Amino acid sequence: MKQTILVTGGTGFIGSHTVVELQQAGYKVVIVDNLSNSKADVVDGIEKITGVRPAFEQVDCCDLDGMDGVFAKYKDIKGVIHFAASKAVGESVQKPLLYYRNNITSLINILELMPKYDVKGIIFSSSCTVYGQPSPENLPVTENAPIQKALSPYGNTKQINEEIIQDYIHSGAPIKSVILRYFNPIGAHPTAYIGELPNGVPMNLIPFVTQTAIGIRKQLKIFGNDYNTPDGTCIRDYIYVVDLAKAHVKAMERVLDNNGTDAVEVFNIGTGRGVSTLEVVEGFEKATDVKVNWEYAPRREGDIEKVWADPAKANNVLGWKAETSLEDTLRSAWKWQVKLDEEAKKENK
Repeated sequence: MKQTILVTGGTGFIGSHTVVELQQAGYKVVIVDNLSNSKADVVDGIEKITGVRPAFEQVDCCDLDGMDGVFAKYKDIKGVIHFAASKAVGESVQKPLLYYRNNITSLINILELMPKYDVKGIIFSSSCTVYGQPSPENLPVTENAPIQKALSPYGNTKQINEEIIQDYIHSGAPIKSVILRYFNPIGAHPTAYIGELPNGVPMNLIPFVTQTAIGIRKQLKIFGNDYNTPDGTCIRDYIYVVDLAKAHVKAMERVLDNNGTDAVEVFNIGTGRGVSTLEVVEGFEKATDVKVNWEYAPRREGDIEKVWADPAKANNVLGWKAETSLEDTLRSAWKWQVKLDEEAKKENK
């Protein structure tokens, strides 16, 4: 059995998939989540997939005493993966103080407690939002592309937290960190035991596509068809959530390794392929044989025109690569939506 890893936000979308991959790689896992944007029964789904039930503590990472209690209870924690954060771009514009309090205080608490309990490494869940709209010469985006002024308080918290980690380690804190800048995670576990569970109206494209396809939403709107892209719609780098989760296992191996790697390292986690919104919708229809009712709508404020990753550093240094096709990824999202629909019908009987 490998070391014990604390996963904050571990019942969330990316967190739950990462817990599965960590357990399948032999790690023990302790999940901390306040369940503000997820459900406790996600732990059941994780257990169904892996045969192992992770420890679960319902604690808010902003509660310093509560987190101190978690580290005191599980004294063998050696690494942290920090997912716990408020994450809706639009909401962050409406409620900036909520985002600054949740996203920054939670990280500071964990960093403060790590040396006290001899925890060696932290993987921070960051975002390609830190790059803003890269200039044409910086596409695809490498880790050396300029950090641009954030377009939302959410994006700003990612930039600030990266700086906090770097400043803290520079001050002499005895920890290492890997910062992973995700592109656009989509899909669900192939078992359909866990997946993305958005609260209310989805903010992300794929849940809106699947909910429209199954009849929960009347129509999908594609925001803008006049961008400077081949088909006029925005371009993103969509990465399968299971592939993304596997990157955390590689990063954890690296952060716990005592060799002479840099104390802070940054990796882009994407496929290296830009796909337009229209291509995703048409790809979904082709992969599932299900039609989606959609129409074009005016551009949405704050949307970036095009961004996709250069994942060469993650490929070469971490030894990680995105392997799943977009078609298979979209099928996994549909399988998950169908399962949610079946469960909802059973409950309503």
